[in-house]
Amino acid sequence: MLGIKRLGLLAALVLVGVAPAAAAQAAAQPSTQDTQYLQAVHQVNLFEITAGDLAQQKGQNQGVKDLGAMFKTDHTQLDQTVQQLASQLNVQLPNEPSADQQAVITKLNNASGEQFDKEWVTAQLAGHVQAIQATQTEISQGSEQSVVQLAQTALPTLQAHYDELVQLANQLGIPVPQTSASGTPSPGGTGTESPVPGGTGTESPAPGGGTESPAPGGGTTETPAPSES
Repeated sequence: MLGIKRLGLLAALVLVGVAPAAAAQAAAQPSTQDTQYLQAVHQVNLFEITAGDLAQQKGQNQGVKDLGAMFKTDHTQLDQTVQQLASQLNVQLPNEPSADQQAVITKLNNASGEQFDKEWVTAQLAGHVQAIQATQTEISQGSEQSVVQLAQTALPTLQAHYDELVQLANQLGIPVPQTSASGTPSPGGTGTESPVPGGTGTESPAPGGGTESPAPGGGTTETPAPSES
């Protein structure tokens, strides 16, 4: 009888140990918002790495070449964290940039000289605006803490990229989406409908499935645009 009781106690202890582990695993399952953000930011990284190479190879302006190198380095590092998190959370990542992003890459491949510089900077401005907005959405609406922390880490880098792009655009005479004092697009500005890295301006679903808070490289938004400081 003693042996049976001890076996029963051991079984109970095993069950007690398993239950928290199972609960922790269930809690670690990312939400749709978290999953779509990881997938979208991975596609942004793939796009930025390719676009960074193109800027260094085809850019006429040295500023375009320099930003291309910076973006490639930063997004390569960011994507290492994205891939690690996705593996831990069992999130399947896409293997290539979105169709819109691939369309921009094709357009850039067909451009040269000053036209390349203009199209590259314009696409980067639009893409970074929406990447910032989607990252802000993840910070405010994400439920998996590790993904939210990733977004919090990525946001300053994305904002720094945008600020560098604004300065370069001003130097090259390229229009920049105008923002009001509150950070929202001004009447007549292009901030609310600037094209994705793909240049189509389509309203693809945002992380979390909405249509007004785009994923990086996604569609239009009504969340505040980034500052131009």
